[in-house]
Amino acid sequence: MKSISFFPVVGLIYNRYHKASDSKDAVIEVRIYYMGKAKWISTGIRVFPKEWRNDRIVGRGDAMQLNRQLDKIIADVRQVVYEMYEEGQIELGAIPSRLLAKRKPALMLLDFCRRRAEIRKHGIAKDSQERYDRFLTFLEGYDAIRTFYDLNEAKVMQLDQYLIGKKMKAKSRWNNYHRFLNSFILDAQKEGLIQKNPYDSVKIDHGDDSDGINKFLFPEEFAKVRETKMSCERLEKVRDLFVFQTLTCLSYVDLAAFTMEKIREVDLAQVLAGRRGKTNVEYMVPLLPGAVEILKKYNGLPYWRNGKSLLTNQKYNKYLKEVVKEVGIDRPVTTHWARHTGATLLLNLKVPLQIVSKVCGHSSTKMTERIYAKLLDRTVVQEVMAVKDKL
Repeated sequence: MKSISFFPVVGLIYNRYHKASDSKDAVIEVRIYYMGKAKWISTGIRVFPKEWRNDRIVGRGDAMQLNRQLDKIIADVRQVVYEMYEEGQIELGAIPSRLLAKRKPALMLLDFCRRRAEIRKHGIAKDSQERYDRFLTFLEGYDAIRTFYDLNEAKVMQLDQYLIGKKMKAKSRWNNYHRFLNSFILDAQKEGLIQKNPYDSVKIDHGDDSDGINKFLFPEEFAKVRETKMSCERLEKVRDLFVFQTLTCLSYVDLAAFTMEKIREVDLAQVLAGRRGKTNVEYMVPLLPGAVEILKKYNGLPYWRNGKSLLTNQKYNKYLKEVVKEVGIDRPVTTHWARHTGATLLLNLKVPLQIVSKVCGHSSTKMTERIYAKLLDRTVVQEVMAVKDKL
């Protein structure tokens, strides 16, 4: 049941300021009257008084064409008003913006999102900027959502089902797709292009950190990766890079920013220090012997030259699939597994949580605990079973 008692009256009005004459034309406007208030919207069509009779343009060679334009404008305004009525709230001030989105094919959702993305990307980390770009690329190829009028509950649910059909987990669906679309919808609401946010009424599963808790290698699996002889130099370099990344708990973004200048000596130990590209939080990683050996082996890092990566994240992931296949591990390992694997190895070796938090560059130990605490179940089982006889 709608909460609106009265439906707005929509019609045409000419010469509202009574300034038209035989030598001066005036504009034709659409008037929307609702609850004692009126909103006027210019049609952009100007005529002389003798050319306007009974709400129609007469006495001109282009009268038929102009009247069709007026009919289309009136129909569009009434459609916008009806949609507001269906949404349960009529806001006269928002009608021009919504009408503009309806009447101008150029003002499509994708165009709006591109404009807003440039604003949202300003001053944020490069990898976060790239996530906006990836979403816009997806939206460009996704035919089910094209205009602001596609932003409704049915389309949001359709998008979610599409992503589910792609075997995406809830956290990935939300973080990489729904979250971005929702942010652009909020921007559109502020500009008056839409009134209702479909995400307010459609429940989308955001997932939780348990979606990612299996994205790490167990100690014996990591040992196999380190020890297995690779079939070619290319895969050996990729394997060594993954081992270095694991032993330093670096993300790909921070790995890509690695230079030997970031290594300094602290208490006779070599330490890698910097700021995370994603959060700008400082991290400090004492280099373990295995990491130092790899740096010595390649005089830096494999596939890195003059402080620049010669291996994209996508290609790195592709080669990693070959590495784990040779090792005999049937799991979808990616570069992000290295960071998780390194952190959980440290935690399982009883390195204090606050130390692991500093190594990972987390803003607080709460973040470290939230992300990795569930990964310690295996250690809990081992610790309890080790004392079972004493109990």
